Amino acid sequence: MSTAASIPLAVPAPLGTYAHLLPPSWKAIITAWLAEDTPSFDYGGFVVGETLEEATLWGKSEGVLAGVPFVNEIFAQLGCTVEWHLEEGAPVLPTSETPKIKVATVRGPARCLLLGERVALNTMARCSGIAWKSRRVLVKARQLGWEGIIAGTRKTTPGFRIVEKYGMLVGGVDPHRYDLSSMVMLKDNHVWSKGSITQAVHAAKSTAGFALRVHVECQSLAEAREAISAGADIVMLDNFTPQGIADAARALRDDWARETGEGARASGVVKRCLVEVSGGLTEENMAESLCPDVDILSTSAIHQGTPIVDFSLKIQKRS
Repeated sequence: MSTAASIPLAVPAPLGTYAHLLPPSWKAIITAWLAEDTPSFDYGGFVVGETLEEATLWGKSEGVLAGVPFVNEIFAQLGCTVEWHLEEGAPVLPTSETPKIKVATVRGPARCLLLGERVALNTMARCSGIAWKSRRVLVKARQLGWEGIIAGTRKTTPGFRIVEKYGMLVGGVDPHRYDLSSMVMLKDNHVWSKGSITQAVHAAKSTAGFALRVHVECQSLAEAREAISAGADIVMLDNFTPQGIADAARALRDDWARETGEGARASGVVKRCLVEVSGGLTEENMAESLCPDVDILSTSAIHQGTPIVDFSLKIQKRS
């Protein structure tokens, strides 16, 4: 794994606060998390009572801080306050000299601090881990000179998708479609059930209207050409070899160049369909699949099986 010292961590700042993206329903999810964690009596809470205490949130492994609004709401629902010492998206970089970083101070009744502790730590550890992995993959692509879009996938955890997609955003990558209603993605099963790519695309276009893009998973250059002819907005070259990606993407570029007239490639062709690459792509092997004729590289490696960032919450010890 790459070390933090070798990775430039800066990415363009968002034009707004990511918390402003969250839907009205998200706070109810946190209420459910708290109910799941303490479904009946709070025996540990009985021990500590409701004396007002102050706890420090420590970052103990390298990463990117993500999940701030979730942590804020967890403790708010328990009558506690959080004072952040790092901004969301900032690197958390412990060293041998400073093995833990002071990330935040949480204040409130002891019982309530402990009710929120594990829910908050679990949420932030996972969200920050995804942000850290996303940041590393994005930075590596830029270091290799590729300026396309790095995106996640819909292979997220049921009930936790909003946190995982949020982590991708904080890490600087595109979260891809959020759900089945966000974009029309036609995969092999859709095509096989309908009979052909052309029939599937036409059926999708008949109801999706102008506002939704139609995205088609393709197993060959011929399928990509059929999808484009049928009106697809995005073609995904799925599980192609690195050389196959380069050849197919360049062939599609040549197709557009011919359609737009002689010399179009030299002046930059305005493409009428985006090219996405996916399938088995990781931080370690993605360099093989980066080429200038590819617009989007999507991978679940930035959010499936990614390590967490280690945080702890410690109430100040009484003297």
